[in-house]
Amino acid sequence: MSDTGSTAIDPDDVVAADAAAREFVARHRDDDIRPTESGDEIGRALVVVVDDRAAHGEEQSLLGPLVGELLAEAGFHVDATVAVSGDEVEIRNALNTAVIGGVDLVVSVGGVGVGARDVTPEATEPLLDRRLRGIEEAVRSSGLAAGSADGGLSRGLAGISGQTLVVNLSNSRAAVRDGMATVAPLAKHVIEEISEF
Repeated sequence: MSDTGSTAIDPDDVVAADAAAREFVARHRDDDIRPTESGDEIGRALVVVVDDRAAHGEEQSLLGPLVGELLAEAGFHVDATVAVSGDEVEIRNALNTAVIGGVDLVVSVGGVGVGARDVTPEATEPLLDRRLRGIEEAVRSSGLAAGSADGGLSRGLAGISGQTLVVNLSNSRAAVRDGMATVAPLAKHVIEEISEF
């Protein structure tokens, strides 16, 4: 999608934004990502694993439980983990069901590369009321800094749909671990802000 008539982004601004995002995450990582006391949860979350084999029961993805564990450590109650195939309609339906269900955060894993079945961003974008490009770029920047090529090259989106934060992550263990370390402290702040409306 191109923005006609928009001005070019200054490369220095991109570098400054990346540095600010990394500094923010580093500053809040220790404070915000630690197991919480019972009853001290940030909110409810749902995990959507985009994987054809897992969706058809042929192979269980270990990434869903990993994301769930990382979310729980960050203070979220994980309602469920669902697996869908790399089909735009199935992905959109799973994300929309999570939003309608009132979860605070939905994290999808997979389908953000450049393959023919990588359609998670296309399924996600129509659901978003507001894109949060800062989170998208923070995930990519931290992925590259951590040496996770798929995390750094991800086309994944982040944004708000209704009262729900939606984030797309790549589907490798390294990208999931790094992406969750980046997203969790930012998600806490976004959820606090949107819950004030």
